Amino acid sequence: MAEGLLKAKIGGDKAIKVSSAGVAAMPGQDASHETQVVLKLLKAPLKKFKSRQVNEKILTKADLIIAMTHSHAEALVRFFPEKSESVRLLTDFIDLDECLEGADVPDPIGMGLAAYEEVADVMKLALPGIIKFIKDNH
Repeated sequence: MAEGLLKAKIGGDKAIKVSSAGVAAMPGQDASHETQVVLKLLKAPLKKFKSRQVNEKILTKADLIIAMTHSHAEALVRFFPEKSESVRLLTDFIDLDECLEGADVPDPIGMGLAAYEEVADVMKLALPGIIKFIKDNH
């Protein structure tokens, strides 16, 4: 979902490449039905999306790696220590006034459409901060 939202927010900016991979993803899966519904409502559909598991090849190309939870961030740092400076938590990019600093963004799988909408709302709060960080650092 984060990939679709960020791609929609940056529009046609070719200088920013966005992709996603999961720490425990089942490779080759389509986005969940709920993800597709939420992204369609937000005019941020994922085209030709297939899940993939994070690996060294993917991370070699990454300047910024955004994890949804502390445990995912810790796993990334543990398995890819050379990229530790690039790993950030999604909520690190949300305005402090929202009181979400350091919070985990839960995986909504199996919790119904409302849970996906709530996660999308948190992700949308992070988008301006992510884009500012990218532009300030490149």
